[in-house]
Amino acid sequence: MITVKPFAALRPTTEYAKQCAALPYDVMSSDEARVEVQGKPYSFLHIDKAEIDLDKSIDLYDAQVYAKAAENLKKFEDDGVYITDDRKKYYFYRQIMDGRAQTGIVGCASIDDYMQGRIKKHELTRADKELDRIRHVDTCSAQTGPIFLAYKASETLDKLIAEQTAKKPLYDFVADDGIQHTVWDSDGVDVDEKIETAFSALDALYIADGHHRAASAVKAGVKRREAKGEYDGTEEFNFFLSVIFPADSLKIFDYNRLLKDLGGRTETEFLQAVEKALGKVTKYTGVGAYRPQKTHEVGLYVGGNWYCVEFKNDVCNADKPSMRLDCAILQKELLSAVLGIHDPRTDKRIDFVGGIRGLEYLEERCKKDMAAAIAMYPTTLDELIAVADAGEIMPPKSTWFEPKLRSGIFIHKI
Repeated sequence: MITVKPFAALRPTTEYAKQCAALPYDVMSSDEARVEVQGKPYSFLHIDKAEIDLDKSIDLYDAQVYAKAAENLKKFEDDGVYITDDRKKYYFYRQIMDGRAQTGIVGCASIDDYMQGRIKKHELTRADKELDRIRHVDTCSAQTGPIFLAYKASETLDKLIAEQTAKKPLYDFVADDGIQHTVWDSDGVDVDEKIETAFSALDALYIADGHHRAASAVKAGVKRREAKGEYDGTEEFNFFLSVIFPADSLKIFDYNRLLKDLGGRTETEFLQAVEKALGKVTKYTGVGAYRPQKTHEVGLYVGGNWYCVEFKNDVCNADKPSMRLDCAILQKELLSAVLGIHDPRTDKRIDFVGGIRGLEYLEERCKKDMAAAIAMYPTTLDELIAVADAGEIMPPKSTWFEPKLRSGIFIHKI
């Protein structure tokens, strides 16, 4: 049984929605954010990355940064840029990218569902990153970045989404990157009750993106519980801001690899090593880059040529779902065993590139500062769910979701 509650969002007025909406805090550096907000006084980056409004000498995790975030959030409210809705409700958020739409329900998921494993994760989190967002949530007394969740098939929820998005939206704008963002709110209490009941019929939700934000929101909620002493479970700190999508509407992009060297081998020796470790290597003679066509197949770019690498059966039969992933097979059989890259999180000989950049970018890097590139077939939602259901963790850089949820459209005060 899953609990997802409606909430009274703190949100921008229609006039300011496009100006406020911003990419998540963790997809750009502070320097990039400083450039991004030029001429944008109400970009939500002033709250999510408040260091951009302070001197560069101040540490990113200094208390002044979190205080500035809270100050900026209050100013946005005082200036009338943000308003708080007069009733608790659900919202509906559609993104359209390259003609493909995904529409989710915006509500507040339960920290108890997270702690008891009903909201399932597939990534490890870092304590320092968690602490940053815990302090941000705590100081602002608000959750500012939604967690990207998914649910397995629910005809009831899908039907409610279709009905509620057939009317006039609250917001409808195209961001500077060409992605369209449209938001509706629920019609009333009757609809809200149907949505809450439909969620309660689900066994689980899955974190697609935002593991650090989720862990931080939960720990900030637990901190509030401990400070309060007695709580009844209805307080807002018991829930965290989420956008929850039907899993079959989501798209995972490839997450590709770049190699700094070939481990002291010539190109011919490297290709022989790849074939021995992974399987059949075939030179691609078509036009442009080679994009893998199926699971257990990768593209390899080395020496100015593309190759198709088909994994042999005996490297694909691991018992655990997480070890049957292409990125896990690649890591075990080639990167670690052949190239000695044992920890891809820290090894400087490997770099990772989200598929949104395209395969041509891999070629450019190989001509500039890398020796080889590996184009992955995207991890599927079914694979992600299988790993999460098994209570396992995916290897680093397994999934890349696009489009990213914008921050600043919905805020949940706790």
